[in-house]
Amino acid sequence: MKKVLPLLLLLLSFNLFAQSGDELRIRQLLNSQTEAWNRGNIDDFMKGYWENDSLMFIGKSGITYGWTNTLNNYKRGYPDTAAMGKLTFKLLSVKRLSKKYYHVVGQWHLQRSIGDVGGHYNLLFQKINGRWVIIADHSS
Repeated sequence: MKKVLPLLLLLLSFNLFAQSGDELRIRQLLNSQTEAWNRGNIDDFMKGYWENDSLMFIGKSGITYGWTNTLNNYKRGYPDTAAMGKLTFKLLSVKRLSKKYYHVVGQWHLQRSIGDVGGHYNLLFQKINGRWVIIADHSS
């Protein structure tokens, strides 16, 4: 029993570290997206999304499938830096669903000279080929 307890504690601490490491990477990805947006670089912003035809984005106009379609929608909706403004995210919940999935809920806000806008979002992240990416985004 004395030999099993230290091993069990080591395994538990490793599991907690791995979880917090994944969460940290997801938070870093969101920070990178914010920085890209605030530089006016939608292409770099899109690096956080799964580059796949199965990516799902749900917004005020309905459901968009596919990375390219999502990119094109962003570029149509935000044609210049005045429309893009300055983005801030406020994370409300970051929950691990499994080793491969995280669910994130938050608020977004664009401070813009043409009028501020904002809303809420929920994101489903999946770890694909060792990298966390957004596979579903519902923003309103």
